[in-house]
Amino acid sequence: MRMRARAAAALAMTAAALLVGPGAQADSPEYVALGDSAAAGPLIPHQNMNLACLRSDRNYPAVAAKALGASLRDVTCSGATTADFAGRRLGFIAPQFDALKPSTDLVSVTIGANDSGLFQQALTCINLLPEPIGLSCADRLTAGGRDQLAAAVDAWAPKFGAALDEIRKRSPQAKIVVTGYGTYIRPEGCHPVQPVWARDGRYLQGVMDRISAAARTQAQQRGARFVDFAAVTVGHDICAAPAQRYLEGLIPTSPAAPLHPNAQGMAAFGKAIVAAARG
Repeated sequence: MRMRARAAAALAMTAAALLVGPGAQADSPEYVALGDSAAAGPLIPHQNMNLACLRSDRNYPAVAAKALGASLRDVTCSGATTADFAGRRLGFIAPQFDALKPSTDLVSVTIGANDSGLFQQALTCINLLPEPIGLSCADRLTAGGRDQLAAAVDAWAPKFGAALDEIRKRSPQAKIVVTGYGTYIRPEGCHPVQPVWARDGRYLQGVMDRISAAARTQAQQRGARFVDFAAVTVGHDICAAPAQRYLEGLIPTSPAAPLHPNAQGMAAFGKAIVAAARG
């Protein structure tokens, strides 16, 4: 009888293991990804059925979740601003904060470029011909001694800090990982490969770096971890050879939206998130 009982118990344990499997959902860390298109991965195959957000299943949250064996709630959305964390984007997309739970273990956040208007303004910096034939967007955006984009970033920073406070309130046990943005263009530019004058490129990258610096400061003040995507993308910018790019230029050479990470870049970003999550 004793042998039969042991055999029955062993069979039951084997069946349970087969049903649950390694890294089962019940034992998986809960990961919530918040953010904009730099996290969502617009036009990288394959896209989520919710086309309003242009979210890829190969974006960095998906890459990190797979490596961590985590269950992922990815609510990143192309075009998102910090206001979309608490409000409904386009009037019908649920607030990103709704994905947060008290049981959430990990939260990643990439936001700020749309709040400052940087991505929108970058498209106004295209000059097909070399200087001085054209207009400098840097001159226009800093006319009168006031840097419009820098002012927008500075105004955004405390709002981002408040958003981090809300994340901590909703998910008090979670590790929060904040990211910056990439190094999109090198200081000398690469006109005409990318039709942006070098000084305009330096200006745009300076604004991007300002967003990342503000995000870093707000994160560190709250004990969150910061991941520097600018360092990850050095040498892999829009001026690099197509096979070496993590970020696509104005005319993409691999499936991705212009001026956004491609699948190779998302894989590198995902690896950096994993390192931060485990660190």
